[in-house]
Amino acid sequence: MGSFDRIIPFFDDFNKIKESKVAIVGLGGVGGVSAITLARSGISNFVLCDFDKVVDNNINRQVVASVNTIGLYKVDVLEKMIKDINPIANIIKIKEPFNKDSILFSYDFDFLVDAIDDVDNKYLLIKETINHNIPIISSMGTAKKTDIKKLAIMDINKTSYDPLAKIIRKKMREDDIKLKFMCLSSTEEVKIDGPLLASYMPVTASAGLMIADYVIKKIGGLE
Repeated sequence: MGSFDRIIPFFDDFNKIKESKVAIVGLGGVGGVSAITLARSGISNFVLCDFDKVVDNNINRQVVASVNTIGLYKVDVLEKMIKDINPIANIIKIKEPFNKDSILFSYDFDFLVDAIDDVDNKYLLIKETINHNIPIISSMGTAKKTDIKKLAIMDINKTSYDPLAKIIRKKMREDDIKLKFMCLSSTEEVKIDGPLLASYMPVTASAGLMIADYVIKKIGGLE
């Protein structure tokens, strides 16, 4: 049996999955799980963008993080993980943060997963992706959340109890622009005080799985 024989029957044309190229910007708790799930589902072409190295406090929630990967670039770790799943996968690595000078949009891709935290650059990434007419799914805030049942994919304008989404909506109003795009958000009310962005892997991993599910079904025609 082939590596993907058990997923092929779900799709009328599995080549759409194999031939599509997905960009993932931000390879932390959400983005890393999304990337691995997409790879295990047959996506074979990736653009991976992240400038961070693995540090010890990533271990509780990030698939790229272990005691053996501390100090390594996340894009390099994830490239190896994807190649271990699918040796013929094509991977473009961008070892830099996304910002106004990014080379991201010099590459072609069919779908974008936004999993970055920096608010200004996240907003820029969303706007640029939509301006390029590329489908996008954006991860909003998962910090300080523990209830996976409160996670949902929704229009950005339908979010609640999500501080990051609230800031993005505010920026949209200030710029007097109406962007319609889908995001992964939690409707759970934050009950943890303090500056530390506590993270719970069942939530971040579930968010990554849900985002990957959305991308696969959109590309494969199941939605």
